Amino acid sequence: MKTDMVVRLEAMDALMAALGAVDAERFICMVKRDTFDYTEWQRDLWNGKSIEDIHAEAEAYGES
Repeated sequence: MKTDMVVRLEAMDALMAALGAVDAERFICMVKRDTFDYTEWQRDLWNGKSIEDIHAEAEAYGES
């Protein structure tokens, strides 16, 4: 298992690569001030979708 510091560094690298410095910082600020509940979000994210639906969406995303 990775240490917390390694996970943070890798996450920042991923955010910077995907969003750039300014938008990565904006994202972090949004997450810090929001009452976002990741567990609740995950519970609702796939609600009503079968594993086949999720797989098809993942394949479509991979092809785009």
